[in-house]
Amino acid sequence: MNTKTNQQEKDTTMRQSDQARQENGGMTKIKVEEAVGTRLAHDITEVRPGEYKGPSFRKGHEVQQTDVCHLMRLGKRHLYILDLNEDQVHEDDAVVELASALAGPGVTFSGTPKEGKLQLKAAYTGLLKVNTDALVAFNMIPDVMCASMHNNMPVTEGQIVAGTRAIPLVIDRSVLDRAVAQANEHAPIFSVKAYQRKKIRLLITGNEVYDGLIEDRFEAIVKGKVTALGAELLETMILPDDPERIADAVRRFAEDDTDMVITTGGMSVDPDDVTRHGIRMAGVDKLYYGAAVLPGAMFQVAYKGNMPIVGIPACGLYHQTTIFDLVLPRLLAGETIDDQDLARFAVGGLCLDCKVCRYPACSMGKTGF
Repeated sequence: MNTKTNQQEKDTTMRQSDQARQENGGMTKIKVEEAVGTRLAHDITEVRPGEYKGPSFRKGHEVQQTDVCHLMRLGKRHLYILDLNEDQVHEDDAVVELASALAGPGVTFSGTPKEGKLQLKAAYTGLLKVNTDALVAFNMIPDVMCASMHNNMPVTEGQIVAGTRAIPLVIDRSVLDRAVAQANEHAPIFSVKAYQRKKIRLLITGNEVYDGLIEDRFEAIVKGKVTALGAELLETMILPDDPERIADAVRRFAEDDTDMVITTGGMSVDPDDVTRHGIRMAGVDKLYYGAAVLPGAMFQVAYKGNMPIVGIPACGLYHQTTIFDLVLPRLLAGETIDDQDLARFAVGGLCLDCKVCRYPACSMGKTGF
C-alpha cells in the first residue's frame, strides 16, 4: 500500500514538474538559494544608471554560494534550468541562425552572442543597402527582431549596421525556421557595396573664376568629400561660361579613363548659366535636372555611357550638407541615379540648417527607400 502511494506521489510530482517546464517554455524554475551548483541558462544583466549596463553573469556560469546575494540584489529570486526538447532553441543558438540569414555580401558578424544579441558589421567600406520591405516583413514574425541603420548610408569597415536577436530566451523551432526562411527568400536583406568609381575629374565653370576676379573654393570642398570616400580627384579644370568649351572638356574627360565628372557652377536658370547646356552638347545619353532636396534643388546628373556627370549648384559653397552628399556615395558604389531617385529624396530631403551640422546623424537623406 505504501509502495503504491509513494509511486503515485512520484508520478504526481513528475507531472507537475513536466507541466511547469512546459508552461515556462522548456525551463524549470528554482529558487536562487537552491541554485548553487547549477549553470545559468542565459546572461544576467546588471544595470547601474549612468554607470554600466551589461552582463554581470554569463550564460553557463556555475552558481556559487557567494553569487546568491549578488543575484538577489539584481532582483533575481528565481533562476531557470533549461530542459529543451527538439522543437525549442536557445536564444544564443537562434540568433546565430538569424544573423547568418540576414547578412549578405559585405556584412559580417561575430559568432559569440552577447545577452542573446548579435551585431552585424560592415566587412569593408562602402554603401549600406537595406531591403526595407523584407526587413519589415521579417520583424512581423513573432519572437524575432532586427534593427538597422538607414538604407543607402556610407559605412566604414567594422561599423555596426544592424543588430538582431530572438526575443524570448527559448524560441520555437518552427518560428525560427520561418524567420530564417523569410530572410533567405529575400536575401540579401543587408549588404555593402564597395566603391567602384574612384577616378574623378572636376570641371569648375564661371567667368568670374576663370578671369581671376574671385578665388575658387569649390575644388577644396569637392576634393574633401570624394577623398573621404576613397576616391581620387585626378584633375581640376577651370573654364569660362562657354558651352562649347565645356562640351569639349566633358568629351575629353570621358576619353581619358574617368569614372565620374563633377561640375560646379552654371546650374541655375540665369541666361548666362550654361554649364548644363554644355553638358548636353557633349552628347550625353541621359540628363536629369532638379531634385527634391533643399539645399540642392538645381542639382543635375547626366550620363555619357556609364560615366555620370554631376552638376553641383552654388549651394554647395555655402552649406556643409547638400544633395551632393546624398548622391555621391551611391554614384561611387556604381549605382545609377535617375529622376525617380531625385524625387524620392522629398521625404528626408530638407536640411534643418542646424547651428552645428550633425550629418549623417540627422534626418537628412533618410528617405526610407
